[in-house]
Amino acid sequence: MSLDFEPIERAPAYEKIAKAIEARILSRGLAPGDALPAETALAAQFGVNRATVREGLRQLERDGLIERRPGTKRFVVARPRARDIAAGVSRALRLNEVTFADAWEAMMVVEPACARLAAERMEPDEIDALAGIADRLHTDDQDLDAAVEQVVGFFQALAGFTRNPALVMTEAPLSMLLRPSLRLVVGRVLQARARIKEAQGRMLDACREGDGEAAARWMTRHIVDFKRGYEIAGIALDRVIPLG
Repeated sequence: MSLDFEPIERAPAYEKIAKAIEARILSRGLAPGDALPAETALAAQFGVNRATVREGLRQLERDGLIERRPGTKRFVVARPRARDIAAGVSRALRLNEVTFADAWEAMMVVEPACARLAAERMEPDEIDALAGIADRLHTDDQDLDAAVEQVVGFFQALAGFTRNPALVMTEAPLSMLLRPSLRLVVGRVLQARARIKEAQGRMLDACREGDGEAAARWMTRHIVDFKRGYEIAGIALDRVIPLG
């Protein structure tokens, strides 16, 4: 039996530069905040011209691994932000034809865990911050986009208060996937805002009491309520979440 292999693709030099610097960052050889050498120094080290180095740095900047130091042209190692990672993951999930049912099932697993851990770990100033987010949701004539962003923000804040980076990175793309269906539910279901506000208030009370089980229980009811909202709003659960 003969095996046929495709020729090995030769990556452009700028990609090799980006991968070399990325490997140094991932191995902790470069830590967040560390400055990279100037372009001329990097060009000399890699044996290429500055334009090639510049393109490699642009790729790392797009990936969120480096950023420009304010007031200078120098790059420093960055800590990728959850919202940037979440946007990419959310886009990938949509391209893989994730349905509303898929996203809802995932939220039923992740969101109650976030609520429970947040309630058990939150400090008084964090509870105040969550209360401030809850206060932004109005049940009357609030702009639809503002209402949607408030709900997404509440989910993401709870995840952040778990102090678990893995949960933060897992939750963020899920709550971003919620946006299209949430617009339909809040826009079409008259009692949606009032029910969301009640659930958020109950979770906030549980956080004030440090009661993780109550927070998880109310989050579960909250997510189940979204499914009822889908049905009332006429959203088919097997519908693929749109790319836009």
